[in-house]
Amino acid sequence: MSAEDINAGKRSYWPELEITGTIRNLSPELWKLQHLTSLYLNDNNLSRIPPEICRLEHLTYLDLSSNKLRSLPAELGDMIILRELLLNNNYLRVLPYELGKLFQLQNLGLKGNPLSAEILSIYSEPNGTQKLLTYMLDHLTVNCPQPEPRQWVVLEQPDRSKPIAVFTVMCYNVLCDKYATRQIYGYCPSWALNWEYRRKGIMDEIRQYAADILSLQEVETDQFFNFFLPELQRDGYDGIFSPKSRAKTMGETERKFVDGCAIFYRTSKFSLVKKHLVEFNQLAMANAEGSDNMLNRVMTKDNIGLAALLETKEAIFDNGAPADPAAARQPILICTAHMHWDPEFCDVKLIQTMMLMSELKTIAEESSHSFRPGSHAPDVNSIPTLLCGDLNSLPDSGVVEFLRAGRVVTTHADFKDLCYSTVLRKLSSAEKSGDDFTHSFKLERAYDNEVMPYTNYTFDFKGIIDYIFYSRQHFRQLGLLGPIDESWFRDSKVVGCPHPHIPSDHFPLLVEFEMQVGPSPVNGLTRSLVHR
Repeated sequence: MSAEDINAGKRSYWPELEITGTIRNLSPELWKLQHLTSLYLNDNNLSRIPPEICRLEHLTYLDLSSNKLRSLPAELGDMIILRELLLNNNYLRVLPYELGKLFQLQNLGLKGNPLSAEILSIYSEPNGTQKLLTYMLDHLTVNCPQPEPRQWVVLEQPDRSKPIAVFTVMCYNVLCDKYATRQIYGYCPSWALNWEYRRKGIMDEIRQYAADILSLQEVETDQFFNFFLPELQRDGYDGIFSPKSRAKTMGETERKFVDGCAIFYRTSKFSLVKKHLVEFNQLAMANAEGSDNMLNRVMTKDNIGLAALLETKEAIFDNGAPADPAAARQPILICTAHMHWDPEFCDVKLIQTMMLMSELKTIAEESSHSFRPGSHAPDVNSIPTLLCGDLNSLPDSGVVEFLRAGRVVTTHADFKDLCYSTVLRKLSSAEKSGDDFTHSFKLERAYDNEVMPYTNYTFDFKGIIDYIFYSRQHFRQLGLLGPIDESWFRDSKVVGCPHPHIPSDHFPLLVEFEMQVGPSPVNGLTRSLVHR
C-alpha cells in the first residue's frame, strides 16, 4: 500500500501466502493467520508440520510439495474445507487415516513419495483421490463416544381427575438407502452408510422410545414389507404404507426401491378405521385449470401424504377407561407427509401443503359425519388431528405459517409471483377469504425453535424441517424429547450426520400427548366407515 493509504487507515488483506526458500522451521505466528485461504510452503526443507496447522480453518489450498516430510499430523484431517492438498516429492511412507475426513478434497498430490504399494495402487486408479479418501475414512477408528441420551422435557402434568388418553407420537425421516451415498454424505464412512448397519441403529432408536404412533418418511417399499413391518409387528404394532407416485410407472423390481411414507400404531391402543393416500401430482393435475406452473412445477413432483383414521382402545386410558365403553372408542386422524426438497421450489412446498390440508378436510368431514350423524354441518375440528412430517420448510416459511396460523396471503413471497391465485382458490377452506388462502383446522406446533435448534443436521445444512402439528382443542403436550447435546457435536468434531453413532441425517421428534375424551361415537365410528 502507498503511504497515503496507510495514513488513511486502510488495511491490507492478503488471503494467500507463499513461503519458499530453504526454510526448516515455521514460526508459531503463522498459525494465527486464520484468514488465509491458500498457503504455499513448497520447495523448502521442512521435515515436520506441527499439528497447529489445523488452526488455519479457512484454508482451501495447501501446498507442501518438495520438502523433507516423513510424516503428517493427524490434525490435517480437521481441515475439512481443503480442496487441494499437494504433498508431492516428500519422504512419506504412510499417511494418517484422518486424511479420509477431507471429504471436499478434489486434488491430492502424492507423487514422488515412497508410499506402500496398496496406497499407490488405489491412488493410481481412475478417480483415485476419492477412492483413497474413502479407503482411509473407512479404516479410521471411531474414537468419539456415543452422545449422551437425549433428555426428556416435561411440559405439563396429566390431569388424573378423570379418564384421560395418554400416548406418544414419533416423527422420523429414516433416510432411505438409495440417498445414503458418499457423494452426498462424504464425511461418513461407507460402512456406516450401509443400510444393514443403519437399519439396526434406526430400529434401536424406535424401540428405545417405544412411541405408540410412528410417522416415518423415506421408507423404501421393500424395506417396509421385509424389515419395518415384520420387526414392528413383533413389537405389537401394525402399519400402513404408500410409496411415492412414481412407483406406479415402474416394474416390480424397480418399484421395490421407491421410498414413501409409513404410519405404525400400537395395536393394543389403536385400531385402523381407514387409510387415505394423498398424491400431490394427481391433485395438481386435477386443479391445474390450464396453469403452466401447476403442470410444469407442481405436477412433476411425486411427493405424497398418507393419512390413517384410527380409533382408540381402552388400553390407551391412563387413569381407567370411561364408564361408557363406547366413549373409549375415540377417533384420531393421523397424517404423515414428505414435501419436495428443493429450496428453489418453495411455491411447490406451499401448494403441496395446501392440497394436503384440503384433502384432510374432506377426510375429517366424512369422519365427523359418521362420528356425529345427527349434526347438520360437519366440523373438521371435531376430529382430533395430528400432522407429522418432513416438510422441507423452515419455521419462517409459508408452509409453517399456513399450518400454524390457518392462513397465508395470496401474495406470499413463497409463491414467487407465479400467478397461482386463481387455481388455488378452490383449495382454500373459505371461498370468500379475501387476500388469504385458509384452512379450517386449528393446529398448534409441538417443539418451539428454542427446544430443538435443528431436526436435520448435515455439513451443508443444519435446520428445522421436521414437524409435529396437533389440534389445539383436543390435545395437551405433556412432554417431548429434547435435542442431542450440542457439546457432543463440537467436542467430537461431528460435522454432519449420518455418523457411526447417528443412523440418519434427521433426528426423530417424540411428543407425549394427553387427549381429551369427547362424547361416545354414535352407532360406532368403525362400523360406519369400514363398510363404505
